[in-house]
Amino acid sequence: MDTPINFDIVKEKIKQSGLKSVGLGSIRELNRLVNNIESVTGEKFIRMEMGSPGLNPPQIAVDSEIEALKKGVGSKYPPFDGIPQLKTEISRFVKNFMDIDIDPVSCFPTVGSMQGCYMAMMVTTRRHKDKNKILFIDPGFPVNKKQAKTLGVQIYHFDVYNFRGEKLRNKLESYLIQGDVASILYSNPNNPSWICFTDEELKIIGELATKYDVIVMEDLAYFGMDFRKDYSIPGQAPFVPTVANYTDNYILLISSSKSFSLAGQRIGMTAIPDKLFNSQGDNLRPYFDTDNFGYAYIFGAMYSLSSGVSHSNQYGLFGLLKAVNEGKYNFLNEVRVYGDRAKAMKRIFTDHGFSIVYDRDGDVPVADGFYFTISYPGYDGADLVEELLYYGVSAISLETTGSERTEGLRACVSFTHESQFPVLEQRLSAFRMNNDTGQKAIEKTRSFLKADL
Repeated sequence: MDTPINFDIVKEKIKQSGLKSVGLGSIRELNRLVNNIESVTGEKFIRMEMGSPGLNPPQIAVDSEIEALKKGVGSKYPPFDGIPQLKTEISRFVKNFMDIDIDPVSCFPTVGSMQGCYMAMMVTTRRHKDKNKILFIDPGFPVNKKQAKTLGVQIYHFDVYNFRGEKLRNKLESYLIQGDVASILYSNPNNPSWICFTDEELKIIGELATKYDVIVMEDLAYFGMDFRKDYSIPGQAPFVPTVANYTDNYILLISSSKSFSLAGQRIGMTAIPDKLFNSQGDNLRPYFDTDNFGYAYIFGAMYSLSSGVSHSNQYGLFGLLKAVNEGKYNFLNEVRVYGDRAKAMKRIFTDHGFSIVYDRDGDVPVADGFYFTISYPGYDGADLVEELLYYGVSAISLETTGSERTEGLRACVSFTHESQFPVLEQRLSAFRMNNDTGQKAIEKTRSFLKADL
């Protein structure tokens, strides 16, 4: 078959990968397979499988960290709940961009938002006896479920696609009424679908969290990156939407990887409201030698996991947040390029017969941002992932994210530069040409591709 990437090489590399289903492989497995194909063919793929930022870190953060290292902080253990000036800036950041008041004492850096999420799972599921399960509002980041598994925590999950708006209330309550849910986890904007919860939906989540004494873990990995509104001016509306407006039972998990382009530094932020931070739990002591939630979080979970974030890195984030809070650096201006890329790439895909899977937030179109979702007639997601490899395009199946939309893929825009758009157009034109003769031809192609694998 005539495909943009050498058919025989791709077929052989798929066989050598040992994957039972390429389309259902993990992000890292697919990433390795594509690397192997690129190295042999010399052809550069349109890489959409990795949710990794593609921009340089802000110079302010780099300079602040270098200055701290020159002053010798690299030889000293940091306070593992954060250097005081960083804690203050995290608190200011939450106030400036979310209009939420949280004491600096309960604001602290973590080794990426990933560690923050792991700690949140650890402490929330041990807070009260018989409340030991996590409810995932899917689709979501696949590794979060792996985190729960390593903790031995059981989960519930459902795809929110058919439960937007007021429909969300009954769906959530059907789980919470059982009395064993400790916490709820979702990302907003969502990875992988890029849907954003409306204020109506956040209010529903908050009201039910209070009613059933459940803690909401709000994953803000893409902080402020719903570009339909401008959230970039400190202390000025509009503010980033949050469940914190509707309950005191929440933990904010704020990443520095995407909004601040600091993925390699592995530093995130956690902010816990004062009421929850100072609360008591009847099942904490066996694990953390205390009944106090905040003390268990810091001196139990944080201390035992890493004893804090690297000292110099904390100064780097401090310098950046200080500039952001003072209005000297507009962090969202730097990342708006992701929205521009998504808009252009969605047009290219839809022009070549693809459809957007998660396409609306309530009655408005979904935003253009870090991710978007696509499908093609006649394919399920797993088969589409594999088929596109022959055309030099890589993405992951929505099925691996907990989505029930098994026909779809998640596409990340971060590694696709505008200069590659003509190549994407050419490859999708070839894909459509080879797939425009109907379902029978598609099934024949699949059988041929999988022969001898």
